[in-house]
Amino acid sequence: MEEITLLIDGREVKGKLGQTIIEVARENGINIPSLCYHPSVSKTGACRICLVRVNNRMLRPACVEPAINGMTVVTEDEDIVSMRKWILELLLSDGDHNCLYCDADGDCELQSLVKRYGVQESKKEEPKRERTVDNESSRGIKRNEYRCILCQRCVKTCREIQVSNVWGFSERGFETRLIADDDQKIGESNCVMCGQCVQVCPTGALTYQTVLGRGANWELTKESSICIYCGVGCKVDFYKNREGMLVKALGNYEGPNNGHLCVKGRFGFDFVQSPKRLSKPLIKRNGAFEEATWDEALDLVAAKFAGIKEKYGPDSIAALSSAKCTNEENYLMQKFMRAVIGTNNVDHCARL
Repeated sequence: MEEITLLIDGREVKGKLGQTIIEVARENGINIPSLCYHPSVSKTGACRICLVRVNNRMLRPACVEPAINGMTVVTEDEDIVSMRKWILELLLSDGDHNCLYCDADGDCELQSLVKRYGVQESKKEEPKRERTVDNESSRGIKRNEYRCILCQRCVKTCREIQVSNVWGFSERGFETRLIADDDQKIGESNCVMCGQCVQVCPTGALTYQTVLGRGANWELTKESSICIYCGVGCKVDFYKNREGMLVKALGNYEGPNNGHLCVKGRFGFDFVQSPKRLSKPLIKRNGAFEEATWDEALDLVAAKFAGIKEKYGPDSIAALSSAKCTNEENYLMQKFMRAVIGTNNVDHCARL
């Protein structure tokens, strides 16, 4: 693509023809604040937080304004800051954005911008709309419309990435509101619970049920891993609280999945901390299971396999492998069955 050069805050930067101002800026380490913009979905230009001054006169939304060769851009001046503060005050006045009881506290883009610009809650008595709070219908997702800023991120993510078309807008103007399907509760809609809409939400309008009461966002620590449920190899960021309990999973944008996860990758980690999960080998003695050492358990299994193989032949033994194991472990399972047991009776839970 054709390379272009422009000035952003007096600094000469390079970009490509067809990029927007915000894309060029972020590629060059320049942060232009925004709320509706997300690199994974199409541009919206709804929130106007990203307003910049172009060629020393026009105020333009950086997320949809094309970058042009020779363009001069100012990301902040007195008028721009005043405009952003006014927009943030309007957003705060229209809804309930009290961080004290919001699940997104500490991980909210609106909160970060309010603090950045020192915005106080508007004292004007603005009319408020009746909105929907749905905290119970879904096991995975909560919705609080009083914290929705109508940025359209969730709508576009559901439509363009997941192709589920669950989220949409109803009414027009001041009455505009977010709805699922034809205004149903999340748990009663066609939502597939991928949770991608929650990951891109810039406020606490959409949050995960799994985090409720298990730790504040600033208490959580992140560890990256690979999803175990299929062969795509999605990269996942797991978050655990102070007690070491996993509370949520987010798609990592550096992985082959570009930050997207399915319902299994998003919520299928509860088995890790299940009280039913065995932590020590068990051997049945006198009709009851008793804890044993690994050596005792492995010796018993080896003896049983050898006895069955000798009496009934190797094809009397079969192995079922698991998607929760690594590729290497599954490879060793089939090699063990073929090279040691002497049978091809190997199957996998994810084969179908």
